[in-house]
Amino acid sequence: MLFYVYDENTSSTVPVEVSDIPELSEQELEFIYDDKVRKVWHSQEEEWYFSIIDVIDVLTDSSDPKQYVKKLRSRDPELSANWGTICTPIQMIAADGKMRKIQATNTHGLLRIIQSIPSKKAEPFKQWLAMVGKQRLDEEVDPQIAIDRAIESYRNKGYSEEWIAQRMRGIEIRKDMTNEWRRAGITDSRQYASLTNILTAAWSGKTVKEYKKFKGLKKENLRDNMTNTELVLNALAEISTTEISKATNPQGITEATDATIQGGNIARNARESLEKQIGRSILSPLNSNTPKLLDDSKEK
Repeated sequence: MLFYVYDENTSSTVPVEVSDIPELSEQELEFIYDDKVRKVWHSQEEEWYFSIIDVIDVLTDSSDPKQYVKKLRSRDPELSANWGTICTPIQMIAADGKMRKIQATNTHGLLRIIQSIPSKKAEPFKQWLAMVGKQRLDEEVDPQIAIDRAIESYRNKGYSEEWIAQRMRGIEIRKDMTNEWRRAGITDSRQYASLTNILTAAWSGKTVKEYKKFKGLKKENLRDNMTNTELVLNALAEISTTEISKATNPQGITEATDATIQGGNIARNARESLEKQIGRSILSPLNSNTPKLLDDSKEK
């Protein structure tokens, strides 16, 4: 299905292919895919931003969406108090065809706003949020539920059993590494993201952003779009980082960064040695649009 967005780089509206959100049907998500709702991809934050007025217009059929937003905020003091955080002015194409700053929000903010909309069209989203909340609570009690759900999701998307097994092993390996980072005093989500970026660049030669661009990705999870070989090398980088961290006992972001670079370099050396032997790069432009092809374990 095509998702029409405004591309900041080309100053034009372009169609982007996206996959369906699993828990909601296309009909229930119609307004998100509708080109009446203006969207902008924020490349720095790696987030979609949606025009709030357009979403209100589609979900409520209000004759005056701007006035509806004012009433919505007056009915929900908490929403109003956090409006400055939820709402971000983003340049989009206005009705007159010119670029103007429009009140916009990311997916998190969008779902928060929808919770306050007393409309039948908003009900599926509220039900979905309640369902996701219950799932997360269930997973806290029994982590195996999350693992089983992930496996089933990968199967439904067409991934091979071999790829799924490798991916699930990778999830456990990454968990061990992030636990080690936490022991080193890393608690901020931005520091986790920074260390992940450093590790990826160390072993692959590409930052996460560059790697995603290479594979034609935006918001999608990079590891969900790796081949078996890429997953193995990524796992080697993470295992190496974990073991080096245990041996050197880093404290704080600077020392954790050093251990992460060392771990990534071990996988980088393995990658370069393999590429020298086979005469080609193992970094693949393939992504989950063809999940079966990501399983390169059966290549002759």
